[in-house]
Amino acid sequence: VQLQASGGGLVQAGESLRLSCVASGRTVRGATMAWFRQAPEKEREFVAAIRENNARYYADSVKGRFTISRDSAKNTAYLQMNSLKPEDTAVYYCATRWPHSVQYYDANQYVYWGQGTQVTVSS
Repeated sequence: VQLQASGGGLVQAGESLRLSCVASGRTVRGATMAWFRQAPEKEREFVAAIRENNARYYADSVKGRFTISRDSAKNTAYLQMNSLKPEDTAVYYCATRWPHSVQYYDANQYVYWGQGTQVTVSS
């Protein structure tokens, strides 16, 4: 499975971005798809995950501002990011795994990763 993340960029605080993650090589039906992020000199951290049944999970830091969604027919997951803050600045990675793990927030649970897309939020 190959994952291609896109949609990052430079925005001002309060603005929005939508990230996309397109999978190829295998259908993502039945998979959990997730987004993680890594800021400079920090560990990779969980952002959001979505199961095939559309159950969604979010990090506390993004609840109410970010929305994860998926279109299994397009083999794609999305991350809509609203009300962006400077502390959201990071490289954002998408990841996927079969089957769902109760430790969906743990990066070590994911085998397949995209290359990352940079999100920079200026104050």
